[in-house]
Amino acid sequence: MPKFKITLEYNGSKFHGWQYQPNVPTIMGKLMDAIREVFGTKDFVLYGSSRTDSGVHALEQVAHLQIDSAMPPHVVLVRLNEKLPASINILSVTKVDKKFHARYDATARSYVYHISRRRTAFGKDFCWWVKDSLDVSKMQKAAHCLVGMHNFESFGQPEKAGESTLVNLQAVNIHTFGDSILIHIVGSHFLWKMVRRIVGTLVEVGRGTITAEDVTRFLKQNSDFPAQHTAPPSGLFLEKVYYPGEKIRLTPRYLINIARE
Repeated sequence: MPKFKITLEYNGSKFHGWQYQPNVPTIMGKLMDAIREVFGTKDFVLYGSSRTDSGVHALEQVAHLQIDSAMPPHVVLVRLNEKLPASINILSVTKVDKKFHARYDATARSYVYHISRRRTAFGKDFCWWVKDSLDVSKMQKAAHCLVGMHNFESFGQPEKAGESTLVNLQAVNIHTFGDSILIHIVGSHFLWKMVRRIVGTLVEVGRGTITAEDVTRFLKQNSDFPAQHTAPPSGLFLEKVYYPGEKIRLTPRYLINIARE
């Protein structure tokens, strides 16, 4: 059966995450509905690279679709977009080797979290308004403590019991643009709620509640502090999924676009 690599963007505000769930709207569920309509069959395999949570957005999510069809990729793109709601948009469709796997072939993933330092009429679904003054320099110092291979048990949970909580973070950088603070995180993979707990913990550093030394301690000793300060999903964007041969960017490509929205 032919296999397609699908790259898509979505506004996750009104969805219960990526993963299909019966009786509730999900990104994968809407995509599956569109596939059934376009191809006229229920016989296909759809698999995503990352299981984004409820309310989380994607600038470049990747999925693979295995289906018995001779339809060319450019036609697949147009016809699927015709069936999808406006909040989900397919960016590209390409044919790939049958061995390609959207999740297991990924070498890294990057996320951007958008914090607003002021009340905004336009970005409620796309940012976290933090009313307190934040010391960005202290946040960046703490962010550097997270880079490298560490045990992130304090910051997230594996999808399956017994799975390792070791994660390699290539970069955790903080950028400011006007009234926006963008936290850009690149890693090999991420545990459940890990990015949001990192963001919430860094915000507490910015508030002065804890220090960079405390963040380092959370990596060495399990703590429930990060879980208690999990950032809301509204400001989180899956930025990009990387595959072999692709150069990893250590600054967010969508820095200005997100900050202006």
